[in-house]
Amino acid sequence: MTNHRPNRWARILVQLAELCGKTSDPIAHRSTAAALLHHKVPGVSWTGFYMLRDGNLVIDAYQGPVACLVLERHLGVCWAAIDSKESQLVADVTCFPGHIACDSRTRSEIVVPIFGSDGEAIGVLDIDSHRPEHFDETDKEGYESIVHWLEKRWNR
Repeated sequence: MTNHRPNRWARILVQLAELCGKTSDPIAHRSTAAALLHHKVPGVSWTGFYMLRDGNLVIDAYQGPVACLVLERHLGVCWAAIDSKESQLVADVTCFPGHIACDSRTRSEIVVPIFGSDGEAIGVLDIDSHRPEHFDETDKEGYESIVHWLEKRWNR
């Protein structure tokens, strides 16, 4: 059986570039990316951004059920990505110390940190699934490619 996932990520990136080429507005980019990713990646339950504002991770553009508006500092998967400056691929969030359950049905998660031009984290892309072990390294690399593209657009 052929794995079509790497091709999916390449197609999504091309589509995002086409859609976002019409504006330099980061809010429009995040809104478009959240919608595109949420509807093009099977099995996700929530797709969105949390951005750092005055030292807090605050909800930004997203698709899915209502989420936590502000995440408690230095707890959970999103803060782990910010604090470690590394993507987090969590097969089972119930085993992640300090996990913040905005949706009690969430079982797996990927969080990719977003960096500004100074190399400091400015936010995260957060993706959830109701299925345990839903995401793999190919997905992590795919979401990272989306974030890297956004960073290049914003950090010119």
